[in-house]
Amino acid sequence: MLYHARTMFKNVFGSGFLVRTAHVILTWVITLILFLHDTELRKQEETGQLVQPVLFVLLVLVSVLLYFAVSLMDPGFILSDDSDLQQPMRSKHCQTCRHCVRRYDHHCPWIENCVGERNHRWFVLYLAVQLLVLLWGLHIAWTGFSYAPTWQLWLRSNGVLLAVAVLVALLLLIVLLLLGSHLYLVSLNTTTWEFMSRHRISYLKHCGADENPFDRGTFHNLWGFFCVWGTVVWEQVYFREGSDQV
Repeated sequence: MLYHARTMFKNVFGSGFLVRTAHVILTWVITLILFLHDTELRKQEETGQLVQPVLFVLLVLVSVLLYFAVSLMDPGFILSDDSDLQQPMRSKHCQTCRHCVRRYDHHCPWIENCVGERNHRWFVLYLAVQLLVLLWGLHIAWTGFSYAPTWQLWLRSNGVLLAVAVLVALLLLIVLLLLGSHLYLVSLNTTTWEFMSRHRISYLKHCGADENPFDRGTFHNLWGFFCVWGTVVWEQVYFREGSDQV
Protein backbone atom coordinates (compact mmCIF):
# COMPACT_ATOMS: atom_id res chain seq x y z
CA MET A 1 0.00 0.00 0.00
CA LEU A 2 2.82 2.41 0.90
CA TYR A 3 4.61 1.56 -2.34
CA HIS A 4 1.53 2.30 -4.44
CA ALA A 5 1.03 5.61 -2.59
CA ARG A 6 4.65 6.60 -3.31
CA THR A 7 4.29 5.50 -6.92
CA MET A 8 1.14 7.57 -7.45
CA PHE A 9 2.74 10.62 -5.80
CA LYS A 10 5.76 10.22 -8.09
CA ASN A 11 3.50 9.81 -11.12
CA VAL A 12 1.48 12.93 -10.30
CA PHE A 13 4.35 15.26 -9.40
CA GLY A 14 7.24 13.58 -11.22
CA SER A 15 8.58 14.18 -14.70
CA GLY A 16 5.12 13.74 -16.23
CA PHE A 17 3.55 16.64 -14.30
CA LEU A 18 4.24 19.20 -17.01
CA VAL A 19 3.06 16.87 -19.77
CA ARG A 20 -0.22 16.13 -17.97
CA THR A 21 -0.76 19.77 -17.10
CA ALA A 22 -0.17 20.82 -20.71
CA HIS A 23 -2.58 18.13 -21.94
CA VAL A 24 -5.37 19.25 -19.62
CA ILE A 25 -4.87 22.96 -20.31
CA LEU A 26 -4.80 22.41 -24.08
CA THR A 27 -7.95 20.27 -23.92
CA TRP A 28 -9.99 22.85 -22.03
CA VAL A 29 -8.61 25.84 -23.97
CA ILE A 30 -9.74 24.21 -27.24
CA THR A 31 -13.12 23.43 -25.69
CA LEU A 32 -13.49 27.03 -24.52
CA ILE A 33 -12.58 28.39 -27.98
CA LEU A 34 -15.25 26.18 -29.56
CA PHE A 35 -17.81 27.70 -27.20
CA LEU A 36 -16.65 31.30 -27.60
CA HIS A 37 -16.77 31.36 -31.40
CA ASP A 38 -19.99 31.39 -33.39
CA THR A 39 -20.23 27.61 -33.63
CA GLU A 40 -23.31 25.43 -33.40
CA LEU A 41 -22.50 24.77 -29.74
CA ARG A 42 -22.67 28.45 -28.90
CA LYS A 43 -25.86 28.91 -30.91
CA GLN A 44 -27.49 25.97 -29.14
CA GLU A 45 -26.35 27.30 -25.77
CA GLU A 46 -27.76 30.77 -26.50
CA THR A 47 -31.12 29.33 -27.58
CA GLY A 48 -31.38 27.09 -24.52
CA GLN A 49 -30.75 23.84 -26.41
CA LEU A 50 -28.29 22.42 -23.90
CA VAL A 51 -28.34 18.70 -24.72
CA GLN A 52 -25.45 18.67 -27.20
CA PRO A 53 -23.30 21.25 -25.36
CA VAL A 54 -23.64 19.31 -22.10
CA LEU A 55 -22.94 15.99 -23.82
CA PHE A 56 -19.85 17.42 -25.49
CA VAL A 57 -18.48 18.79 -22.21
CA LEU A 58 -19.19 15.47 -20.48
CA LEU A 59 -17.40 13.57 -23.24
CA VAL A 60 -14.39 15.89 -22.92
CA LEU A 61 -14.46 15.35 -19.14
CA VAL A 62 -14.56 11.56 -19.59
CA SER A 63 -11.58 11.75 -21.95
CA VAL A 64 -9.60 13.78 -19.39
CA LEU A 65 -10.49 11.37 -16.57
CA LEU A 66 -9.48 8.38 -18.71
CA TYR A 67 -6.23 10.15 -19.56
CA PHE A 68 -5.39 10.56 -15.87
CA ALA A 69 -6.47 7.00 -15.09
CA VAL A 70 -4.17 5.54 -17.76
CA SER A 71 -1.38 7.97 -16.91
CA LEU A 72 -1.38 7.33 -13.15
CA MET A 73 -2.33 3.65 -13.16
CA ASP A 74 0.15 0.91 -12.34
CA PRO A 75 0.70 -0.64 -15.79
CA GLY A 76 1.73 -3.96 -14.29
CA PHE A 77 4.97 -3.29 -12.47
CA ILE A 78 6.72 -6.42 -11.20
CA LEU A 79 7.55 -5.75 -7.56
CA SER A 80 10.40 -7.80 -6.18
CA ASP A 81 13.65 -7.17 -4.37
CA ASP A 82 15.02 -10.49 -5.54
CA SER A 83 17.38 -9.83 -8.46
CA ASP A 84 17.45 -13.57 -9.26
CA LEU A 85 13.70 -13.71 -9.86
CA GLN A 86 12.96 -14.95 -13.36
CA GLN A 87 11.27 -12.29 -15.44
CA PRO A 88 7.76 -13.41 -16.50
CA MET A 89 7.22 -14.04 -20.18
CA ARG A 90 6.11 -11.00 -22.22
CA SER A 91 7.42 -8.60 -19.58
CA LYS A 92 10.15 -6.05 -20.23
CA HIS A 93 12.25 -3.68 -18.18
CA CYS A 94 11.44 -0.05 -18.98
CA GLN A 95 14.48 2.19 -18.78
CA THR A 96 12.31 5.27 -18.23
CA CYS A 97 10.12 3.86 -15.45
CA ARG A 98 12.98 1.70 -14.10
CA HIS A 99 10.64 -1.23 -13.53
CA CYS A 100 9.77 -4.43 -15.31
CA VAL A 101 6.23 -4.34 -16.71
CA ARG A 102 3.99 -7.37 -17.31
CA ARG A 103 2.86 -7.79 -20.93
CA TYR A 104 4.83 -4.69 -21.83
CA ASP A 105 3.52 -2.82 -24.86
CA HIS A 106 5.45 0.47 -24.93
CA HIS A 107 6.36 3.53 -22.90
CA CYS A 108 4.11 6.38 -23.97
CA PRO A 109 5.51 9.93 -23.60
CA TRP A 110 1.99 11.28 -24.13
CA ILE A 111 0.87 9.85 -20.80
CA GLU A 112 4.37 9.62 -19.26
CA ASN A 113 3.72 6.02 -18.26
CA CYS A 114 4.18 2.54 -19.57
CA VAL A 115 1.34 0.73 -21.31
CA GLY A 116 1.19 -2.81 -20.01
CA GLU A 117 -1.01 -5.58 -18.68
CA ARG A 118 -3.09 -3.50 -16.26
CA ASN A 119 -3.72 -0.34 -18.26
CA HIS A 120 -3.52 -1.41 -21.91
CA ARG A 121 -7.28 -1.87 -22.35
CA TRP A 122 -7.89 1.47 -20.63
CA PHE A 123 -5.38 3.06 -22.99
CA VAL A 124 -7.31 1.72 -25.98
CA LEU A 125 -10.59 2.94 -24.45
CA TYR A 126 -9.03 6.35 -23.88
CA LEU A 127 -7.96 6.50 -27.53
CA ALA A 128 -11.49 5.58 -28.65
CA VAL A 129 -13.09 8.29 -26.50
CA GLN A 130 -10.45 10.81 -27.56
CA LEU A 131 -11.19 9.98 -31.20
CA LEU A 132 -14.89 10.75 -30.66
CA VAL A 133 -14.03 14.04 -28.93
CA LEU A 134 -11.72 15.11 -31.76
CA LEU A 135 -14.19 14.14 -34.49
CA TRP A 136 -16.96 16.08 -32.77
CA GLY A 137 -14.63 19.00 -32.05
CA LEU A 138 -13.56 19.20 -35.71
CA HIS A 139 -17.20 19.23 -36.80
CA ILE A 140 -17.99 21.98 -34.29
CA ALA A 141 -15.02 24.06 -35.50
CA TRP A 142 -16.21 23.67 -39.09
CA THR A 143 -19.63 25.12 -38.21
CA GLY A 144 -18.02 28.24 -36.74
CA PHE A 145 -16.28 29.58 -39.85
CA SER A 146 -17.87 32.83 -40.99
CA TYR A 147 -17.96 34.33 -44.48
CA ALA A 148 -15.75 37.27 -45.46
CA PRO A 149 -15.31 38.97 -48.87
CA THR A 150 -11.50 38.64 -48.88
CA TRP A 151 -8.95 36.14 -47.58
CA GLN A 152 -7.39 38.76 -45.34
CA LEU A 153 -10.69 39.52 -43.64
CA TRP A 154 -11.54 35.82 -43.49
CA LEU A 155 -8.25 34.97 -41.75
CA ARG A 156 -8.69 37.90 -39.39
CA SER A 157 -12.11 36.70 -38.26
CA ASN A 158 -11.44 32.95 -38.41
CA GLY A 159 -7.72 32.69 -37.70
CA VAL A 160 -7.99 31.34 -34.15
CA LEU A 161 -10.69 28.85 -35.09
CA LEU A 162 -8.65 27.76 -38.12
CA ALA A 163 -5.61 27.12 -35.91
CA VAL A 164 -7.77 25.06 -33.56
CA ALA A 165 -9.25 23.09 -36.46
CA VAL A 166 -5.79 22.31 -37.89
CA LEU A 167 -4.51 21.22 -34.46
CA VAL A 168 -7.57 19.06 -33.86
CA ALA A 169 -7.22 17.49 -37.32
CA LEU A 170 -3.56 16.61 -36.67
CA LEU A 171 -4.39 15.11 -33.28
CA LEU A 172 -7.28 13.25 -34.87
CA LEU A 173 -4.96 11.66 -37.43
CA ILE A 174 -2.47 10.63 -34.73
CA VAL A 175 -5.15 9.13 -32.49
CA LEU A 176 -6.78 7.33 -35.42
CA LEU A 177 -3.47 5.73 -36.39
CA LEU A 178 -2.71 4.78 -32.79
CA LEU A 179 -6.15 3.28 -32.18
CA GLY A 180 -6.10 1.38 -35.46
CA SER A 181 -2.63 -0.06 -34.84
CA HIS A 182 -3.45 -1.10 -31.27
CA LEU A 183 -6.71 -2.77 -32.26
CA TYR A 184 -4.87 -4.62 -35.02
CA LEU A 185 -2.14 -5.84 -32.65
CA VAL A 186 -4.69 -6.77 -29.98
CA SER A 187 -6.62 -8.83 -32.54
CA LEU A 188 -3.39 -10.80 -33.09
CA ASN A 189 -2.61 -11.00 -29.35
CA THR A 190 0.73 -9.32 -29.78
CA THR A 191 2.20 -6.09 -28.40
CA THR A 192 3.96 -3.12 -29.96
CA TRP A 193 7.25 -4.25 -28.43
CA GLU A 194 6.84 -7.83 -29.71
CA PHE A 195 5.78 -6.61 -33.16
CA MET A 196 8.72 -4.23 -33.53
CA SER A 197 11.43 -6.32 -31.86
CA ARG A 198 10.46 -9.97 -32.35
CA HIS A 199 13.86 -10.72 -33.90
CA ARG A 200 15.50 -9.82 -30.55
CA ILE A 201 12.99 -11.46 -28.18
CA SER A 202 14.10 -14.88 -26.96
CA TYR A 203 10.68 -16.54 -27.07
CA LEU A 204 9.81 -15.17 -30.55
CA LYS A 205 13.00 -14.98 -32.58
CA HIS A 206 12.86 -18.70 -33.37
CA CYS A 207 9.26 -18.46 -34.61
CA GLY A 208 8.38 -17.94 -38.24
CA ALA A 209 7.57 -14.50 -39.59
CA ASP A 210 3.81 -15.16 -39.41
CA GLU A 211 3.87 -17.36 -36.31
CA ASN A 212 2.57 -16.09 -32.98
CA PRO A 213 2.43 -18.61 -30.11
CA PHE A 214 -0.09 -16.43 -28.21
CA ASP A 215 -2.61 -16.09 -31.04
CA ARG A 216 -5.89 -17.82 -30.18
CA GLY A 217 -7.95 -16.39 -33.04
CA THR A 218 -9.30 -12.88 -33.49
CA PHE A 219 -12.47 -13.31 -31.42
CA HIS A 220 -10.75 -14.98 -28.47
CA ASN A 221 -7.90 -12.46 -28.60
CA LEU A 222 -10.29 -9.50 -28.44
CA TRP A 223 -12.45 -11.19 -25.80
CA GLY A 224 -9.44 -11.99 -23.64
CA PHE A 225 -8.10 -8.46 -23.95
CA PHE A 226 -11.29 -6.53 -23.21
CA CYS A 227 -13.37 -8.92 -21.11
CA VAL A 228 -11.02 -11.17 -19.11
CA TRP A 229 -9.53 -9.61 -15.99
CA GLY A 230 -6.59 -10.87 -14.00
CA THR A 231 -3.01 -11.91 -14.62
CA VAL A 232 -2.39 -14.43 -17.38
CA VAL A 233 0.46 -16.91 -17.03
CA TRP A 234 1.80 -16.58 -20.55
CA GLU A 235 4.26 -19.43 -20.06
CA GLN A 236 1.27 -21.80 -19.94
CA VAL A 237 -0.14 -20.37 -23.15
CA TYR A 238 3.26 -20.51 -24.84
CA PHE A 239 3.91 -24.11 -23.84
CA ARG A 240 0.33 -25.28 -24.27
CA GLU A 241 -0.20 -28.84 -25.37
CA GLY A 242 0.31 -29.26 -29.10
CA SER A 243 2.35 -26.07 -29.45
CA ASP A 244 5.32 -26.17 -31.76
CA GLN A 245 7.35 -24.55 -29.03
CA VAL A 246 7.28 -27.65 -26.80
